[in-house]
Amino acid sequence: MEHDNQPHTYAVMMRQNFIGWESSLSLLTHPATCTQENLVVPPLYTLGVWESVKFHLLGYEIHGLEKIPNKGAALIVYYHGAIPIDYYYFLAKVIIQKGRTCHSVADHFLFKLPGFKLLLEVFSVMHGPQEECARALKNGHLLAISPGGVREALFSDETYTLIWGNRKGFAQVAIDAKVPIIPMFTQNIREGFRSLGSIKFFRWLYEKFRLPIVPVYGGFPVKFRTYLGDPIPYDPNLTATELTEKVKEGVQALINRHQKIPGNILRALLERFHRRQKDD
Repeated sequence: MEHDNQPHTYAVMMRQNFIGWESSLSLLTHPATCTQENLVVPPLYTLGVWESVKFHLLGYEIHGLEKIPNKGAALIVYYHGAIPIDYYYFLAKVIIQKGRTCHSVADHFLFKLPGFKLLLEVFSVMHGPQEECARALKNGHLLAISPGGVREALFSDETYTLIWGNRKGFAQVAIDAKVPIIPMFTQNIREGFRSLGSIKFFRWLYEKFRLPIVPVYGGFPVKFRTYLGDPIPYDPNLTATELTEKVKEGVQALINRHQKIPGNILRALLERFHRRQKDD
């Protein structure tokens, strides 16, 4: 019978460690409350290592973090790279600098991978029912979603084409929860990792069986800069279709302003050594 309780035990342990990040952050902002009982070092150490890696390996920068509210809900909509390592860096920045966690929406197939469902639940990742997303926002949480999802990750390329199809559920969620939407894009994310999604067989395989089996290569230490656009406020007069188009224009504007197209791996590598940006 002890075996039956193991998943629950692991979940509790992992969540305690995750909550430890928030506890440690509160000690940074309120050092007078620090005692031997509430000092949590390992989570902060982990975040510190992660911060160091992304800065020294990729020279990671984030611009516009002040647009993320210190309190209250907001929906963050972003372009999905082949490997969304920029999003992981963004989450770490929000935890460290804002003292907040951000809920995320992931594709259904991740929840079917052995052992992943528990891990995703611990880190407040959901598979995207509109009711669950709206509930998270109404409870005052940050929530991030990429409307392009796996399809955009695998089949967009160095031209940074948005592949959203007819998806507008995220817009309806924002309308239902009455929250602003913040567009987000990371410069050179396609140069860090590339996918072979241009091969027709892989596209057919995904569209036919929903199998995300597309080779990805890279891990190049290119310059990453994440940009957050101006929040799009809640407007009761906008329909989900109209809001979707407005958000899409917001993300596309960030791409047009900050990304040289087509992307180039060598150029993105050289950007590590100078401060020039496209919009300078």
